[in-house]
Amino acid sequence: MRGCLEPLDLGVQIPYHFRCPISLELMRDPVTVSTGQTYDRNSIESWVNTGNTTCPVTRTNLTDFTFIPNHTLRRLIQDWCVSNRAFGVQRIPTPKQPADAALVRSLLNQISSHSAPTQLRLNSLRRLRSLTRDSEYNRSLISSLNVRNIILPILFNNGLDELKNESLALIVLFPLSESECTSLASDSDKINYLTSLLSHDSFDVRVNSAALIEIIVAGTHSPEIRLQVSNVDGIYDGVVEILKNPISYPRALKIGIKALFALCLVKQTRHRAVSAGAPVVLIDRLADFEKCDAERALATVELLCRVPAGCASFAGHALTVPMLVKIILKISDRATEYAAGALMALCSESERCQREAVAAGVLTQLLLLVQSDCTERAKRKAQLLLKLLRDSWPQDSVGNSDDFACRHFD
Repeated sequence: MRGCLEPLDLGVQIPYHFRCPISLELMRDPVTVSTGQTYDRNSIESWVNTGNTTCPVTRTNLTDFTFIPNHTLRRLIQDWCVSNRAFGVQRIPTPKQPADAALVRSLLNQISSHSAPTQLRLNSLRRLRSLTRDSEYNRSLISSLNVRNIILPILFNNGLDELKNESLALIVLFPLSESECTSLASDSDKINYLTSLLSHDSFDVRVNSAALIEIIVAGTHSPEIRLQVSNVDGIYDGVVEILKNPISYPRALKIGIKALFALCLVKQTRHRAVSAGAPVVLIDRLADFEKCDAERALATVELLCRVPAGCASFAGHALTVPMLVKIILKISDRATEYAAGALMALCSESERCQREAVAAGVLTQLLLLVQSDCTERAKRKAQLLLKLLRDSWPQDSVGNSDDFACRHFD
């Protein structure tokens, strides 16, 4: 077995035995399994969680699924990182130990005990939230001990606001089943309570409330119940305000756009999103979203363009058309498809938008899109938009693209 693998971008060779046999990356939390092989904890946990019961290297059955920390190897890796700092290698932090089931049960007992001091219950909630965030293993363990059945009643029953807010911050870290989502969505009192939290003094409480609303709406399959939730007074206003907030941080933007998109999937209430100012804030924030969130934001833009009031609101924003044109072929295939769809809706309703699109260079973008490897749906939208804008093209552009256009539109 070779002592080193090929050099990485770091400019230094990583010793072979410091690499995880699964990921081939430098191990951050080496653990040893029952066969004596060592892996990075995240990699072997993912291997087992996908249903595998064998050791990846030896292919023999694992006699148990206890992962023993390899402290000696971890210290060697840390020492190696320190000695290679000149090559840009950063020292891996000492990993936190996984949660113990007995500790989790104890914390849950303290949280659920009405006779326990309030401060003890609060500290237990915060400790459990910290453990949940530490690793996917901890999250899975805590979820398996029926944390939702304990936390949800605290959140929605009468009690101290501080306990309820801490419970909310914890419950949004776990997925809810379809039956749980449907049950919560069907209870107007609970949805009204979550909606009221969207205007809470604490920005974190507002964001957590939006997160739970998104989980509930996305997890409810009944169109009637989803309509009932999205029709609650103030729900759109609260979500849009999170996106408007000048102190928004990445998590707030991510949760805000996820919640807005989930609500806007209910076509009967999209006019409420428009009335809450969603079109303006979407365009103003579009450059701040990360890739996945930008895709979701653009999908929301396209959905709201199907509402006459939404189309008019987007058309009235000076940056809408130039930004949509610029996004084509820039972020991803999905983003391009949504941007082209939104432009199609806007230009179908407004000659001014057509002129703005042409002035922003949409002709070149669409011609490139039609010849690209983008999705067929995006290409079809581009072809339709080119046909729609044909009368708005500069005269010299029309002459140069006649042959090309005819191949696609005739």
